[in-house]
Amino acid sequence: MSDLALPESSGRAGAGVVLAELAAWPLRRWVTALLVAVAVALVTGIATDLVPTSLYRRMTPVVWWNYPIWAVSALLSGLVAATFVRVGPRAPRARGAGSAFGGGVGSFFAVGCPICNKLVVAALGASGALSYFGPIQPFLGVASLGLLAGVLALRLRGLVACAVEPPRRV
Repeated sequence: MSDLALPESSGRAGAGVVLAELAAWPLRRWVTALLVAVAVALVTGIATDLVPTSLYRRMTPVVWWNYPIWAVSALLSGLVAATFVRVGPRAPRARGAGSAFGGGVGSFFAVGCPICNKLVVAALGASGALSYFGPIQPFLGVASLGLLAGVLALRLRGLVACAVEPPRRV
């Protein structure tokens, strides 16, 4: 049985498991998801100038696909973070934390200005950032969303599959 497989007795698989787990979340997890999503949206939006402020000016224009990548990555980041909130007597395992971090960083690089990123400019130069990094940003964004969605599904399935029922009194 792989890590993603559920016990045969559960009778549910795939999206049904994910939706069932989300429906069973307590208010504490939903509040965490909301707060983290807002924090990720603000930090990413301000740092990449998707949210215009006087703190920073983007050197290349914002493209239409930046906004959906930004919004969905914030939403998924909030939901993933909420899966780490303890609900019962045992804390959830930290499985997928590195992949979730990678998905968040990937989406940040995807929506950012290609020539404003010091790491990209140091590696490729300004013209390389525009010529090579700029065109792959949409693919980086989609890949990072796929990574975040995959981590969310993995963690939700793990919460359902590893749930321990209290002992029954006879």
